[in-house]
Amino acid sequence: MKRVKSESFRGVYSSRRFKLSHLLLAIAGFYLVFLAFKFPHFIEMVAMLSGDTGLDGALRDTADDSLSGSLRSDMLDRKLEDEENQSGPSSHQKVTPEEKINGSKPIHFRYGRISGEMMRRRNRTIHMSPFERMVDEAWMLGAKAWEDVDKFEIENIEESSSIYEGNVESCPSQISMNGDDLNKANRIMLLPCGLAAGSSITILGTPQYAHKESVPQRSRLTRGDGMVLVSQFMVELQGLKTGDGEYPPKILHLNPRIRGDWSHRPVIEHNTCYRMQWGVAQRCDGTPSKKDADMLVDGFRRCEKWTKNDNIYMVDSKESKTASWFKRFIGREQKPELTWSFPFAEGRVFVLTLRAGVDGFHINVGGRHVTSFPYRPGFTIEDATGLAITGDVDIHSVHATSLSTSHPSFSPQKAIEFSPEWKAPPLPATPFRLFIGVLSATKHFSERMAVRKTWMQHPSIKVSHVVARFFVALNPRKEVNAMLKKEAEYFGDIVIVPFMDRYELVVLKTIAICEFGVQNVTAPYIMKCDDDTFIRVESILKEINGVSLGQSLYMGNLNLRHRPLRTGKWAVTWEEWPEAVYPPYANGPGYIISSDIARYIVSQNSRQKLRLFKMEDVSMGMWVEKFNATMQPVEYSHSWKFCQYGCTLNYYTAHYQSPSQMMCLWDNLLKGRAQCCNFR
Repeated sequence: MKRVKSESFRGVYSSRRFKLSHLLLAIAGFYLVFLAFKFPHFIEMVAMLSGDTGLDGALRDTADDSLSGSLRSDMLDRKLEDEENQSGPSSHQKVTPEEKINGSKPIHFRYGRISGEMMRRRNRTIHMSPFERMVDEAWMLGAKAWEDVDKFEIENIEESSSIYEGNVESCPSQISMNGDDLNKANRIMLLPCGLAAGSSITILGTPQYAHKESVPQRSRLTRGDGMVLVSQFMVELQGLKTGDGEYPPKILHLNPRIRGDWSHRPVIEHNTCYRMQWGVAQRCDGTPSKKDADMLVDGFRRCEKWTKNDNIYMVDSKESKTASWFKRFIGREQKPELTWSFPFAEGRVFVLTLRAGVDGFHINVGGRHVTSFPYRPGFTIEDATGLAITGDVDIHSVHATSLSTSHPSFSPQKAIEFSPEWKAPPLPATPFRLFIGVLSATKHFSERMAVRKTWMQHPSIKVSHVVARFFVALNPRKEVNAMLKKEAEYFGDIVIVPFMDRYELVVLKTIAICEFGVQNVTAPYIMKCDDDTFIRVESILKEINGVSLGQSLYMGNLNLRHRPLRTGKWAVTWEEWPEAVYPPYANGPGYIISSDIARYIVSQNSRQKLRLFKMEDVSMGMWVEKFNATMQPVEYSHSWKFCQYGCTLNYYTAHYQSPSQMMCLWDNLLKGRAQCCNFR
């Protein structure tokens, strides 16, 4: 009986061992199958990491001597994932002398040499926000664009020599469109090479009858429905877009308001707009302007006289009958003064002629002069490359004559002055006081040239006590990128950040400024500004010299408790910014941070713990706030003299300055006067 029990026990034990061994064999089998399928992918990964992919070769090509001013980090391969998804490998490679920028410390690849293809495969397995997908796409397009630039230079340089030689394509001297064609073109007529002195545009149209519109302000004041009758239209001469996300500048904004506005009188308003910043309006409401010499435009009044009633004209008999009889008796010639009605009426056809004179625009309606608008500094009639007509008007035809047949913007060579005088000094090997990073768009050749000729000529920059560099991304057009590369090679003051430029990704350029400022140069303070910002360098140095040594600094025109816009073109969704208010932040046109804050930003970004937001100035405020809370106290220094809009007396920085205004501000400084050139 005992033997039977023993055999029974062994039988049970052997059956259990048999089942366990089968389980282990099954697991091992599945593991071998898994390795069999994944091994080719593993080999491919090793090959990519060893630098044998074509795209990686294109990235390595950016380290040659010809791109001395480009940023060669894989900054945009940081996928901006949430912190829990950040586990990408990191490996540094040896840096050759050619990989140094102007003899300074090299910038290493953040992710070693992981190619864009691998990043795409990795990103397919994780959840990406719309912003992250935008960054991924911009990086991949940028890598391809840079590869095309190299091919363009090698294969197509002779075919596209006009880009380098400044040859300008001829444009038509006259253009006509009927109303149907204009409507199909969204009521925009292209004027390829802009206007010239003597150019004229004739518009045949009919104002529509008034319609009701709701004015909330009026309803609050009158406690009514706030409905008013409106009949108005706009004729605008617009320039080329200055950057993604921005409206084109308005060289002339002509706005007849037939039913009037707050003045309750028919009015014609004139204005200009540059980068969404309107100038001071010139309003003509029937009151004639003065005939003083400084108020005339090519000898014409700025505003002619008209009356409210609809009579075509009437005799202005201000004199008494006795005085009139006496003048006739003594033989004095009498010229009755004609007072015309408002030149536009609902349902009545008009013929409007807009002529470009020597000193300004002249507007005639029905053959008589109505208004004149002087040219404003910062705008040139050659930049008026589009005519836009909007509002309550039916257009029958448009005729533009005596147009300019060439435009300097078609040839960046004409905007750029390749002179050794404007070359940047090499990066100093010793510490200096301030590093300035200037954000610029690819096509802003004129803006960069204006900066080189003005505040970049300050003695502190010439002797390298202050260093300034442009930070520029890539453009969809390979010929534009090729010209940018040539510009960077010649002047030595451009850092090319290799992603496809988009307005929403400006924050990535700001990170590049911080990275360059802590890895390639040694300066206690870093300033960020735009290429339409004029800087009084001596005033900035004076301000930072007043800061205690070693104190963390955030200086600029600070905003407190600003709320995100939830509607409109610049709307921010709750998903993008869930908080009710923004942290304290300095306006983007010009602010300063200490190098310890920049170093913190670079460190957090390299560890993929940096929260990004599409508004770069708000992002900086968010980063500084976190640094202040977790690292050490920050001195927040506020001044209105870091101008957000335009220029003020005794400014530190002036924003929205055109190339012409930059030259004007510089000339004023050379004369010892910090005076603005606000008039556009």
